[in-house]
Amino acid sequence: MKINKLWLVKLSIIIPTYNEEGYLQKLLESIKSQSFTDYEIIIADAQSTDNTRQIAASYGCKITEGGLPGVGRNNGAKIASGECLLFLDADALLTEDYLEDALTEFNEKDLDIAITQIEPLSDSKTDKLLHDLANFFMKSVESIRPHGAGCYGILTKRSLHKAIGGFDESLDFGEDSDYIYKIGKIGNFRVLRKPKLLVSTRRLEKEGIRDLGRKYTKSTLYDFLGKKVTAEQLDYTFGYSDNDEKRIIYSVCGEGMGHAIRSSVIIDHLLKKDNKVIIFASDRAFDYLSKKFDNVYRIRGFNTVYKENSAKYRDTFIVGMRNLPRDFIDNFRMLYNIAKAFKPNIIISDFEVYSSFLSKIMRIPLISLDNIHVITQCEIEVPDEYLIEKIAAKGVIHSFIVNPKEYLITTYFYPPVKQKNVSLFPPILRKEILNLRPYTGGNVLVYQTSDSNREIIKHLKNIDEKFVIYGFDMEKTEDNLQFRKFSEERFFKDFESARAVISNGGFTLISEAIYLGKPVLSIPVKKQFEQIVNAFYLEKLGYGEFYEEIDEEIINRFLSRLDIYRKLINSYKYEGNLKVFDALDKCIKKYSKKYKTTPDSRDYLQINELLMDQN
Repeated sequence: MKINKLWLVKLSIIIPTYNEEGYLQKLLESIKSQSFTDYEIIIADAQSTDNTRQIAASYGCKITEGGLPGVGRNNGAKIASGECLLFLDADALLTEDYLEDALTEFNEKDLDIAITQIEPLSDSKTDKLLHDLANFFMKSVESIRPHGAGCYGILTKRSLHKAIGGFDESLDFGEDSDYIYKIGKIGNFRVLRKPKLLVSTRRLEKEGIRDLGRKYTKSTLYDFLGKKVTAEQLDYTFGYSDNDEKRIIYSVCGEGMGHAIRSSVIIDHLLKKDNKVIIFASDRAFDYLSKKFDNVYRIRGFNTVYKENSAKYRDTFIVGMRNLPRDFIDNFRMLYNIAKAFKPNIIISDFEVYSSFLSKIMRIPLISLDNIHVITQCEIEVPDEYLIEKIAAKGVIHSFIVNPKEYLITTYFYPPVKQKNVSLFPPILRKEILNLRPYTGGNVLVYQTSDSNREIIKHLKNIDEKFVIYGFDMEKTEDNLQFRKFSEERFFKDFESARAVISNGGFTLISEAIYLGKPVLSIPVKKQFEQIVNAFYLEKLGYGEFYEEIDEEIINRFLSRLDIYRKLINSYKYEGNLKVFDALDKCIKKYSKKYKTTPDSRDYLQINELLMDQN
């Protein structure tokens, strides 16, 4: 059908979106294939975290800020240049010649506002019958009361949109019915007969016929009685998830790099499962994770004071107590405000203390995922001389993470566990390590997380070996010593080719070295019990040696035994990350807190404002 020659106006198609990458492209393709082409497309996006905006940009759409559907539609209308406005949902599809048919009938019938009939994107006979009944009802009442919803497609004149002040943004439900009624009162309304809009059945599939039917019946009854109903009253949520996505707070200790590296692998897995994740991290963990992910918030953490390769607990206590009032107030205020808006289903903590407080106060289930809790939740072996450090470490660990639902502990040694909610898994390795092809080169890799152990440099200079050294934040060569500032790419290459590794007792580096078949000489930080445990089991398993103090004789003896350690390391069978991924997914599914309502776009905008204020 040729378009009526009287119709010479341009059409503005306005689509509110939030994480619609799975649907938007199909809608835009259906618009692109229309015979009528005098239109513009405006995407009003509510801070999508997927590729929605990129898809919109690739089709040449105008993009503006969105929010709740009413907010998004109003923002789209503000930048529209068409005389007519067509509001569509992102999960709809246009049938052939939809735009031409809709505009022609709209013009010929001298209409001011209209909706179209809908057909389900489903082969189900029940779905087709339900949508036919909905169309019949809309046509039956069109002369009694203008009524409809956004899913039907709303076509109107921009002048009338302005005349009534647009959609009522104070309404969190029924703003579309209210809008249709207001324009219908001052103009002509009709359900268009020829054009049909194909609509998704995802909400019907998710909520079921009975529940969804109850909600829409109640809302329609309220609408015809002239009453307002809220989304909370209907237990109606905005947004969809085909994969039962969860909202997760992931909180990470900033001491050293191990917590951040492990967490980055887990967070990447959670995001690939289409969960929404907000990350809290302190110090080096924040610096590392904020380069890899969005929605990372800096908090202030507790940091151990080190001097001469020894943990100074008195100094640590003094510094911690001096900063505690400020840190606690600032950290908890931010965590609480974001959690209140975000409504997390679950909190995952990699030994981060404030997440435990938040869990208890807001009654959000907590999962502990780290290597530290092997000290408190397993029967570990250590020499009696470390009893004081053991008692102190247990006290700190118990105070940091209080009664999580599950303890998921990563380890390269497997001591007996103490209780049923404790599970042990292989170390979590990042893909960069898994992709390396290790070989035995000519250098020994030296890695220090603190520059307090300068005594080691004196000893290395007196040994007839080449050492590549990280951790002293300098780039220079001194005889047989090559100092390097940290660069991940270069570090991986040096790690891949190293003959052996000399490091402190950090869990992550030891785990990665064992996977790569590199013997380790471990010099744990004195009085740092977790590192002592790691080094003790390293030696017990025959993967290297453990000393609190070293000299040239110890280093040379270690280097002379590398073949022995390599044979023992070769017996180590790494089982991959999948086991802990699967266990965590099951914990999330089992323990996730349910809410009557989910965050809307205003909540996400509030969260973004908090992040901007922090930055």
